[in-house]
Amino acid sequence: MLTRLSIKNFALIRDLEVEFKESFSVITGETGAGKSIILGALGLILGNRAESQQFPDSTLKCSIEGTFNVDGYGFESFFLENDLDFEPVCIIRREITPQGKSRAFVNDTPVNLNLLKDLTSRLIDVHSQHQTLLLQETAFQLSVVDSVAKNSILLEKYRHVFKSLLKLNRERNELLELQTKSQAELDYFNFLFDELEKARLVEGEQTEAEKEAEILTHAAEIKTRLFAAAEILLNSEVNVLKMLAETNTQLSSASRYMPDAATLSDRLRESILEIRDIAESADRLAEATSDDPERLEQLNSRLSLLYQLEQKHRVNSVEELIEVRNSIEHKISSVTSLADQLAETDKRIQELENEREILASELTAGRQAVIPFIEEQVAEIITRLGMKDARFKVNLETSSFTLNGKDEIEFLFSANKGAPLNEISKVASGGELSRLMLAVKSVISTKNLLPTIIFDEIDTGISGDIASRVGEILKSVSKNMQVIAITHLPQIAGKGSEHFKVFKFEESDKTFSALQRLDGAERVDELALMISGDAALEAARETAKELLRNN
Repeated sequence: MLTRLSIKNFALIRDLEVEFKESFSVITGETGAGKSIILGALGLILGNRAESQQFPDSTLKCSIEGTFNVDGYGFESFFLENDLDFEPVCIIRREITPQGKSRAFVNDTPVNLNLLKDLTSRLIDVHSQHQTLLLQETAFQLSVVDSVAKNSILLEKYRHVFKSLLKLNRERNELLELQTKSQAELDYFNFLFDELEKARLVEGEQTEAEKEAEILTHAAEIKTRLFAAAEILLNSEVNVLKMLAETNTQLSSASRYMPDAATLSDRLRESILEIRDIAESADRLAEATSDDPERLEQLNSRLSLLYQLEQKHRVNSVEELIEVRNSIEHKISSVTSLADQLAETDKRIQELENEREILASELTAGRQAVIPFIEEQVAEIITRLGMKDARFKVNLETSSFTLNGKDEIEFLFSANKGAPLNEISKVASGGELSRLMLAVKSVISTKNLLPTIIFDEIDTGISGDIASRVGEILKSVSKNMQVIAITHLPQIAGKGSEHFKVFKFEESDKTFSALQRLDGAERVDELALMISGDAALEAARETAKELLRNN
């Protein structure tokens, strides 16, 4: 619950600090005194967007701080999941600099607005005149039933399954589209792969084949040239080796007289041996070289196939063709695996659809179980609020699956005897809407563990005895949760356990708003002023005292 609220440098508020008790607190004050400003400041720590405000001191930052007692409400897991330090007393602070920069803190840990809203939505329900209009919306009506049924955890599970199904169905459609497109290409991929697979490609074969084909193409010329070289070196009338041998004889003779000539002789002898080997090798190569037209035809045929495949796939080597073949094989495998993926996706979809059906049925059962209670309680409260002939019914119909289950909820209302039940938006006046909403909030409070609810002028369109009954109901609600009501009716203000007054004052030619706790005679004065407009009027003062005595 909210135990303390501090507002500094916000709108007309310079410095305000107030403590609230776990009870029914009322806030009163003249129109324009600043009640809406206090709610606006509170809205900032509830995560509302910081609108442009004129601060009393434009050189200072605006600071709104709320202290909440969260002990016993089961918030430990929420704090743990969001990496926040849990303390039984939670301090939420919002700061806005003169330049408009906003920051939010939970127990001095910076948080973003989404997290702030998520947390404070579990702490406070602010009911305003605007929210009364929500009663006409089916989404709000469904949330009321779920709140009383305590369906929050179950609904969260259902929504997780529902969203997972949506995602899986999107993925399935994408797989089907891909499969259709790929299936049309599969025959072509298989043709290309078979063609490359039948080619039995081997790395490096093209280079070797080109070399061998080149030799076979010029085999006769190669043989002639090799034999001629060997002949020149070995067997011609004036052959090279014979001349070199004679030269070596001369060098060897000279070495008898000149030792250095022996080195030349040795070197020439080695050359003679090398040239002889070259001549013999050339002769062997010539013998080994043969004209093989059949083999040449085989090589040319193989090379022709390789060249055609390379041209077709726009590559320049067998190695690149192998890469193309492997790539096509992967594509074929991917297309084939789409069927397996689809089968697995269909299986998972079926599992989730079964789970969705079970969870939706549980939601329906929970809603059906509390509808009689809601109808009975709302009918009882609106009767107490002066609508003795009014009827209220919650209509539940099964429909298609949505984010909230497969139920459609509709609140039906009739204000007058004999009038048929109809949609609230078609038959309820503003005053009737306010009383209906109060009845609904009262029912929710008996089942909901929300710590605090704030009513902003729930009394619109009512007066007299009905106003007194509204006050009694608000006081009854405060037995289950902290209630703070902003009101302009003395009948409601008199029911409060504590009473605050918003007022304006002037200082240094500036107007400020402040909040004052009223006790004893101060409270009598305020109630008398609300009753008659004159706090000194004795009859009004007696009525004020009577209101307090009856509280």
